[in-house]
Amino acid sequence: SCVHTENCFVPICEIIAVEETEFNKKQRNIGRWQKMAKLHAFTVHYVKKARNHRWRCSDATFWSVDEHLCNQWTQALKELLEMQKSRPKQLLVYINPYGGKRQGKRIYEQKVAPLFSLASISTDVVITEHANHAKDNLFEVNIYKYDGVVCVGGDGMFSEVMHGLIGRMQKDSGIDQNNPKASLVQCNIRIGIIPAGSTDCICYSTVGISDPVTSALHIIVGDCQPLDVSSVHHNNTFLKYSVSLLGYGFYGDILKDSEKKRWMGPMRYDYSGFKTFLSHHYYEGTIAYQPAKHTHGSPRDKESCRTGCYICKQSGKQLAEQNKEHGLKHEEGEEEWKVIKGKFLAINAVNMSCACPRSPKGLSPAAHLADGSADLILVRKCSRFDFLRYLVRHTNQDDQFDFPFVDVYRVKCFQFTSKLSEDNESNVMDIGKKRFGQFCRDHPACCCNIVNSTWNCDGETLDSSAIEVRVHCQLMKLFARGIEEDCKDEAAHSQSSIEQLL
Repeated sequence: SCVHTENCFVPICEIIAVEETEFNKKQRNIGRWQKMAKLHAFTVHYVKKARNHRWRCSDATFWSVDEHLCNQWTQALKELLEMQKSRPKQLLVYINPYGGKRQGKRIYEQKVAPLFSLASISTDVVITEHANHAKDNLFEVNIYKYDGVVCVGGDGMFSEVMHGLIGRMQKDSGIDQNNPKASLVQCNIRIGIIPAGSTDCICYSTVGISDPVTSALHIIVGDCQPLDVSSVHHNNTFLKYSVSLLGYGFYGDILKDSEKKRWMGPMRYDYSGFKTFLSHHYYEGTIAYQPAKHTHGSPRDKESCRTGCYICKQSGKQLAEQNKEHGLKHEEGEEEWKVIKGKFLAINAVNMSCACPRSPKGLSPAAHLADGSADLILVRKCSRFDFLRYLVRHTNQDDQFDFPFVDVYRVKCFQFTSKLSEDNESNVMDIGKKRFGQFCRDHPACCCNIVNSTWNCDGETLDSSAIEVRVHCQLMKLFARGIEEDCKDEAAHSQSSIEQLL
């Protein structure tokens, strides 16, 4: 069902609200109508799509001298909106007032709250006062009365809400998060992200733009995008969940260095990145992984993840069937582990493309949001010049895996151990592989002063170098619809066979 405005069709699913309107005679040059009768009007607020996946709230006012006809239209449209069952009616909102440029509260109050109010969404707002406030709160509140949880902040705020929500679901289901082989319960309460931080990587990969109004409108229309989540364990102890980047070596060192320079603001990443590049540290270690045989794609097939992605749908179905038939533990016992030893400048595992304004294609352009796999990228020891060539590839259209020192694998789980890790119970040992190697550097004299790199887990540091990572297919859902192909083809989104025109 569609509403026809002056020059476009709007699917019912992208109407925000319909309200009766006091007709303002100054709005239109309709002198002849004024003399004839009193006018009755209603306004349709709808999603207007602009360039670069940006959404805006627009409106069209319709009028008639026939009050009954006007009321009929208003009622019919409101009933159609009521039938949109995926739309949230009650939301729990967490606002980080300190993140990014400290604009979270202002962005929510000025840009988002009025839209939620227009769409008749009721909200309970919590202003976070300290780290893990939102996470702890999610273990206490009655989350089941909400249709979704919204976080206003950057990727760090999203991570906190995600940990709280997934953790709460596992607790309520009696599942031990410390068991790395546990089959986790899917989290059906959607998370909405209103970007207001210094990094908003997840918005770029799931909506296509970091823009508060666009994200608010995706929440209002009730979009749903499943998302894979990786669990990270050390020695049978749960550490973190990751949805975007797990990085050891280069990206871990950047984060570790930048944490000391928070006073510099977002510029600290540039400074630390340059410093880390010049230091040219590399690390020796062992990686064991299980290939993701269930998924249809591969990291180099150039099949980007888009709205309604076929690969994600098929992979999700296939993985669910496999788990039903064999059970997670049984299936793992049958599949072989592949083991790689080497000296690495960077080890990156990404659950999504990790696209951002500086890297429009991201770390792995063909990574999928919901196919139950991660792309494991190994950058072996090479010259500074070669490593620079690799980094520059993230900013252009060339194949960034087309180097002899770069390997990429689509995996469903992996384990990493370095020699300097003093973990005698290493999981890589469990599968009969000997730990080996030590930290190396271009200047061996300095070796004794250097310790392991740290893991960068979605922008937060993990101190354990020896970790076990497992991808959980479609563990959670976002208020998003993935990256749309082209804003010009939006008429195709109308699924109804009956088209109602005004």
